[in-house]
Amino acid sequence: MTERTASVARNTLETQIRITINLDGTGKARFDTGIPFLEHMLDQVARHGMIDLDIECKGDRHIDDHHSVEDIGITLGQAFAQAVGDKKGIRRYGHAYVPLDEALSRVVIDFSGRPGLEHQVEYPRTNIGAFETDLFYEFFQGFVNHALVSLHVDNLKGRNSHHIAETVFKAFGRALRMALELDPRMAGIMPSTKGSL
Repeated sequence: MTERTASVARNTLETQIRITINLDGTGKARFDTGIPFLEHMLDQVARHGMIDLDIECKGDRHIDDHHSVEDIGITLGQAFAQAVGDKKGIRRYGHAYVPLDEALSRVVIDFSGRPGLEHQVEYPRTNIGAFETDLFYEFFQGFVNHALVSLHVDNLKGRNSHHIAETVFKAFGRALRMALELDPRMAGIMPSTKGSL
């Protein structure tokens, strides 16, 4: 089996980012972003997606976290697009429902080659610790635009903002894992009637 890995660097006047991923990993993760709550959420993606993630970011956090969070999403999307390759043999679609106490979220993804984000998540608080909850949307929009996926993120229930965020990111990891899994019945086959994605 060809290794489904990628290393991507993205450098702008606002951020310098390096991401390495292995889609067929064991859920190992290492982060150096200076944004602890985002790292906690990305750790959920690694663990539940069984994806190895190594993410470093130096950003203009003296302004705020916006550029760093959005650009991590962009760079992670680029890494996924590179690692998944021609998409032959993947399941293509993935979905997951994940609960955490009172919170329940659903994530559905399609490695369609067409970027689209439907994000229906309302957080009771504007901040979780020092992290602005508005930035989750920016992360997912950056990811979608560069991974070229259709992504639906819906929080169905929840009162605690931390619980809501955690269910979203765990479900995102699980949905990624399902969509990217190689289906032995589809070996070498493009999962599209068009013949390309």
